[in-house]
Formats: sequence, C-alpha cells, structure tokens
Amino acid sequence: MTNRKVVVTGLGVVSSCGIGIESFWEGLCSNPPSGDRRVENFDPTIYFENAKEARRSDRCTQFAIAAAHMAMEQTGELTAKSDRSGVFIGTGIGGIETLEEQIGILLEKGSRRVSPFLVPMMMPNAATAAVSMKYGFQGPAENTCTACAAGTHAIINASRLITSDRCDVVIAGGTEAAFTASSIAGFTNMTAFSSEGVSRPFDRDRDGFVMGEGAGILILEEKQVAEARGAKIYAEILGGASNADAHHITAPAPGGSGAKKCIELALDDSGLEPKSIAYINAHGTSTPLNDMGEAQAINSVFGDNGPLVSSTKGITGHTLGAAGAIEAVAVIAAMQKSLIPPTAGFTNADPEMPEINLVHGQPIPWTPSPAISNSFGFGGHNGCLVIGPA
Repeated sequence: MTNRKVVVTGLGVVSSCGIGIESFWEGLCSNPPSGDRRVENFDPTIYFENAKEARRSDRCTQFAIAAAHMAMEQTGELTAKSDRSGVFIGTGIGGIETLEEQIGILLEKGSRRVSPFLVPMMMPNAATAAVSMKYGFQGPAENTCTACAAGTHAIINASRLITSDRCDVVIAGGTEAAFTASSIAGFTNMTAFSSEGVSRPFDRDRDGFVMGEGAGILILEEKQVAEARGAKIYAEILGGASNADAHHITAPAPGGSGAKKCIELALDDSGLEPKSIAYINAHGTSTPLNDMGEAQAINSVFGDNGPLVSSTKGITGHTLGAAGAIEAVAVIAAMQKSLIPPTAGFTNADPEMPEINLVHGQPIPWTPSPAISNSFGFGGHNGCLVIGPA
C-alpha cells in the first residue's frame, strides 16, 4: 500500500478541566480556576478489570488507561492484526507518586516493607505496557520520555509507524501525574512555578507555570484501513518534526531558534507552506523565557499577520509529558467545534514580545484548516505536530 495517510479515529482525555471530550471542551472555554490543576473525582476502577489491578497501577498509568478506554470506545471495532497494532505513550516523569511513597516506607519501616510492585509501577513505560496488554496489541510498544515534548513526540513517532507500513493502528499520546512533594519542591526551588499560582501565557506579567496532570490519547489509523471498516474520521496527522536546541537544560535557545527550526521542519514534513496554517496551539507555559522564545519563533516563521494562536495551559495547567497529547486533543476538538479556545489568564500584552495573533477573552469561530501543536521540553527537546481536519 503506497501513500499511506494517518487519520485519527478515536480520542480520550483526562484533565483537570474535564474527563471525556465534551467536559474537556466545556472546561477549555470556561473561566480559569486558581492554583494547581489537579484531576478531581477520578475513579480509576471503572477503567480496569478489577480494583486490585487499578491499585497496582500508578496514577500516571491509571490516567492513560482511562483515556485509552475512552478513545477505543469511540473508535469502534478495529480490524488491524495484533502484530500491526502498536502503542506509543509519552511521559516526562512516570510513576513518581509510587516511587516517592515507597521511599517513605523504606525510610520509615525498612526495606522488607517496600512493595514488590514498586518497579513495574514506577517505570516510565508502565502506561505503554498496561495499554498494550489491555488491548492485546503486539506491535511496537514504546515509551517516549522527552520532558514536556513527550506526548507530541509519541504521536509523531506513532504516525511514522503507519506511514512506513509497520503498523495499521497505533494508540498514541501522553500521560503524567507528578503532584508529589519532591517534584513540587523541585519546580518551586528552580522558580519554575508562578509565585501567584496564576497561569497567564504570553501576558506581560507572566511569572511561571501552574502544574496540571492528566492524559490524552489518540487512536491513529491508516486512512484506507479506517475507511474500509466505516470508521468516523476526526482529523488527519499531516506531519511533524522534532529537534534539539543543544543549548541549556531548562532555557530555550536564544531567539527561539530551535523552536523556529522545528516549526519549519514540521511544515516541510507536511508539504505545507506557512500560509496554509490557520491555528497554532502554543506550548505557552506562562514562563518568561518560553513564551518569549515561542513568540519569536512564530513571528519569524509566519510574520506579524500569522495564524491564530492560543495556549490552553491557562486552563489545564502544564501537564508536563502529557501536555502535547492533551493539546492535540484540544486542536481536534477545536476542529470539531469550529471554535478556537482562548488563552485564559491573558490580560496585558507584553510590549517587548513580537506580534502574534493571540486569541483571548472568548472562543473565536474559524473554518477548520491545518493547525500546529507546539511542545518544547526541558533538555531542549522540541516537537511540532501538524494536524488537518477530516
């Protein structure tokens, strides 16, 4: 089969602003909460065969299983062979909640009391393994661990399994659950968090991100395979790219040069010109350096009158390794609703920032067209995913 195209036939999401697509979308278009963006009222047991299996999974894996369950329900009955069905799920940290809990037990009660499930619960590939076992997918099953770009990288790499004719379907996305004392202390002491607990991407007064958690999962399928079984197609993965700043462990390259190059590579991979892009879901973390660098990159590629831009992190918070996947779901939902969600928290333009066409205040109607989702992670890991309407 030549000219293999990748389409999205299922979506699942767990987020602080909503569990499931409709609740998630409603949350994206609502007023932002204050403080940390934790997922509330989440019962993992309804997504597992039994409560014991749920207890033996870290919260990070629980989120992935839940989002995959929603996506698989939406996609319907798949026809791909098990050895041509893969799983690619990214995470920035993995099962840190389990690790931290068991270290506490070790220090308080001794090594004999440490759970024998510590290692399989904490390992970053645990979510990928759990999803592949749940659905019997025997193709490539891998974990992408590239900080805040992990979810985007996982989707890009998964789509290439399909275009290269290795797989016909891949469950792809990202998951994260990092609300632990040590991770919060680490981010706090490196002054990454907003001192006011307010996420305000691209705003003049931005001073750091607000942490979130959750998972986003896409069912990627070869287009002809999906059409043959009568699947509903929600979007098409047109291309994507990754590169490295090779500059600093936490700060972006000067002038957003690495991000700029990644956007250009993604456009080239998709066979599109900059004028073809109508919307960019920005990485937009609300940190001074990231937002400036990203604005510089966007302006450099697209000019002063570029595509509409918004960051959904004003609502979801920064979900680290899950961010790119959750934001890919947001882009596809924006296509389905013909609305672009606003940049919550934005009030005052930064006079030192290059011009970008930022959506804020209210959702803006649009004609769904090719869009980009940006993700830029600690370590200088950049990822840009290009998505087209169905």
